[in-house]
Amino acid sequence: MKIRDIMTKSVVSLNVNDTIERAAELMKEYNIGSVPVCEENKVVGIITDRDIAIRSSAEGQNSKTKVVRDIMSSNPVTGSPDMDIHDVSRIMSERQIRRLPIVENGNLVGVIALGDLAVEPKCDHEAQGALSSISETSGSVF
Repeated sequence: MKIRDIMTKSVVSLNVNDTIERAAELMKEYNIGSVPVCEENKVVGIITDRDIAIRSSAEGQNSKTKVVRDIMSSNPVTGSPDMDIHDVSRIMSERQIRRLPIVENGNLVGVIALGDLAVEPKCDHEAQGALSSISETSGSVF
């Protein structure tokens, strides 16, 4: 099965000069934990709720004036709509990511989330394997 068959096609994105506050507002509005960051529909970064908490809030930055470019992860891993679900699951597992922007001809065309794999009957085993790898701890104390 190809990713284009199960990816989310209507994707919310941000510009590098949008504020961190705007990123948080979009995450709240759409109940999502990450947003691709684009320049002219080309993915140049990704910002997560964790980025906001760790790289902005915990450092006392003003989310109304600081921009996404300051805290986003640059050069994110992306996928292609023609990729097989097994390949995407492997990439998510190896890179320990839960959401993957999907790019075609250099433009953002969708997003695939671990949850998308989990609800697809043909993919649920792949999702379980990926989640297991993603959720491994790195020796952190809880």
